[in-house]
Amino acid sequence: MLLSAVLSNPALAAFADGMDADKRLERSAASAAMDRYADGDAAAFPVVYDALAGRLLRYLSRLERDPIAAEDLLQQTFLRMHRARASFRRGSDVEPWAFSIARRLFLDARKRDRRRPLSWLVPEPGLEADAEAILMARQLGETMDATLASLPPLQREAFLLIREDGLTGAEAAATLGVSLAAVKLRAQRAYDQLRVALREDKPEGGR
Repeated sequence: MLLSAVLSNPALAAFADGMDADKRLERSAASAAMDRYADGDAAAFPVVYDALAGRLLRYLSRLERDPIAAEDLLQQTFLRMHRARASFRRGSDVEPWAFSIARRLFLDARKRDRRRPLSWLVPEPGLEADAEAILMARQLGETMDATLASLPPLQREAFLLIREDGLTGAEAAATLGVSLAAVKLRAQRAYDQLRVALREDKPEGGR
């Protein structure tokens, strides 16, 4: 029952259905504010910061498990954005630019990629859940963590940038410095591997 809930989880379905949503319908308020900031409007910076800080920190916290180090990388990211603001291409989206800066800063500081557990995929056992359901949820979570850890880094990152960070395929491609086709292929392979692993690791008695 729990396994079926995971495999049919709306989060997974939404990921699969959204793979073709390559471009946003309109530019974000943060992107418009970045245009103004790049042109010298200092008052636009708080708009950029408020829109991106939370998302960037979640992303960096997956890469860097030390919360203090992740926060430091966040501040470095905004400092780098400030220093490079004149190079921001007016009319483009700020999200992939900001995420790619954060990623480069992390890679400069760390040469390995470590991720936190994907709790969003495992349904929380209800208040009346028995010990078996709780154990199954734990086992499924461990399976997903192990599967993601075993994937090539770019597959894992492509999947998480789209699923957890809410980037479009085009934005994830810009962040990773690869083509849109490549990022879609890598994300889809990660998604497929998760589904296969969950089916193969079905606990005895699970339905």
